[in-house]
Amino acid sequence: MKSTGIIRSIDDLGRIVLPIEIRRSFDIDTKDQVEIFTDNDMIVLKKFQRNCIFCKSSEDITDFKGKAVCAKCLSELKK
Repeated sequence: MKSTGIIRSIDDLGRIVLPIEIRRSFDIDTKDQVEIFTDNDMIVLKKFQRNCIFCKSSEDITDFKGKAVCAKCLSELKK
């Protein structure tokens, strides 16, 4: 794991601010969702990306009855 040397404080509501340099390098914009993982003594943040429930593709995703499905799998479902 690579250290950035950046240290941030947690506010009264438990929030931290991700520096703009990190948000830019990971293409994280305002209102983007971030997924939170834990690994032993670490907290890991990852930009959330919806994937097709069948093939795990993240391209051309649509909502089908509350589930994320790509266009290819959706066309197969229609057959």
